[in-house]
Amino acid sequence: MADGAPSRIASRFASLRAEGRGALITFVEAFDPDRATSEALLAGMPGAGADLVEIGVPFTDPMADGPTVQRAGQRGLKAGATLAGTLEMVRGFRAKDNATPVVLMGYYNPIYSYGPERFAKDAAEAGVDGLIVVDLPPEEADELTVHTAPQRLELIRLVAPTTDEKRLPVVLSGSGGFVYYVSITGITGTRSATEEHLAEAIPRIRRATDLPIAIGFGVRTPEQAAAAARIADAAVVASALLDTLAGDLDEAGRARPGTVEKVLEQVRALASGVRGARRQAA
Repeated sequence: MADGAPSRIASRFASLRAEGRGALITFVEAFDPDRATSEALLAGMPGAGADLVEIGVPFTDPMADGPTVQRAGQRGLKAGATLAGTLEMVRGFRAKDNATPVVLMGYYNPIYSYGPERFAKDAAEAGVDGLIVVDLPPEEADELTVHTAPQRLELIRLVAPTTDEKRLPVVLSGSGGFVYYVSITGITGTRSATEEHLAEAIPRIRRATDLPIAIGFGVRTPEQAAAAARIADAAVVASALLDTLAGDLDEAGRARPGTVEKVLEQVRALASGVRGARRQAA
């Protein structure tokens, strides 16, 4: 993107605001259960209704992930996933789609091993727009942001229900893209927040930032995605899609001929819920 031009993330949220609707952010784990399947899912998600896509970078010690995402990461690692391979996936995606924002989600160790400066340059060149680094606290983020900021890679912060008023400005300092609200305490994919809880939590975050707010961790159904899109600016769905993928693998852990389409059909249903959310509320 040209210097000074809006980022893909900012442009996408601006266009969705103009349409009067929220965003659907979907998730694919790199190389799960193999590179070709994850590439096909990534390529198909925008056409199925995903507005932004997160790509999980498999890691051997995923402390914030629930069982579903852990198993997806294990399958990806078994298939040979690396950070460099994940960037190659993004590069291939960008050859056909230069508009859909792509966010990498993972842990700092692979970035540190790769080399933060080299990673920032390679990620930007591949077409990555944002990063969610689960285990990198704001107090230690400078060692990464000193390299990502010049490359216009946006560091997306996680805000939890336990993030109090004193901590919130610290967490949001230097953040970009959107704010990822972790709607439950604990690990991913285990339970869901109530709509009442979200209606209380999101205004508190809005008072602290102008960035769009996405709700994740526990959003599984079209109805839950619609509720998140009504209350915030985006719904993030990960574990539910990974469960569908895992449930359609054969006895050897391989994707079946219709596996990709089954997951994409689920994306279409989620997208329909998100697109209708604010019309229903009106």
